[in-house]
Amino acid sequence: MHAVERLLHVEETPMRLQKTFTPRPGDIDREWFVVDAAGLPLGRLATEVATRLRGKHKPTFAPHMDVGDYVIVVNAEKVALTGAKADQKRYFRHSGYPGGLTETDFERLRSTHPERIVERAVRGMLPKNRLGRATLKKLKVYAGPDHPHAAQSPKPLPIDVRKVVS
Repeated sequence: MHAVERLLHVEETPMRLQKTFTPRPGDIDREWFVVDAAGLPLGRLATEVATRLRGKHKPTFAPHMDVGDYVIVVNAEKVALTGAKADQKRYFRHSGYPGGLTETDFERLRSTHPERIVERAVRGMLPKNRLGRATLKKLKVYAGPDHPHAAQSPKPLPIDVRKVVS
């Protein structure tokens, strides 16, 4: 049978349906990872952290379940931005009242609440539903090098990204 005939030849075999894999609670094993954010680009750090939080690196990943790991980010105050983004980046929030839009620039947010920079970047990469909110609770961000999760014995998370030299 030639290649063209094989393409046109349709066998009368029933199609197999693929079933959605749903891990049971016993199948979900969560690990703890720690990331040093000093000198890492914000977006590349947030992408790797969001992937670990979701559990997309695991063979048991299911998009409708929270199967990810816990991630601790330390040195959030030393996270880097490339180019002129450190001067130009703005963060907005709204109180819900008319005229309630508040604008904060990157440097001010870094000086007051540096952990919110990483939290907002990761939150933007997660689903915007109850699954995303549950996933975000497994993210622990700290401005300095210390964290209170030593009892969980977190493993260092290797991020293969070149650090930004300022």
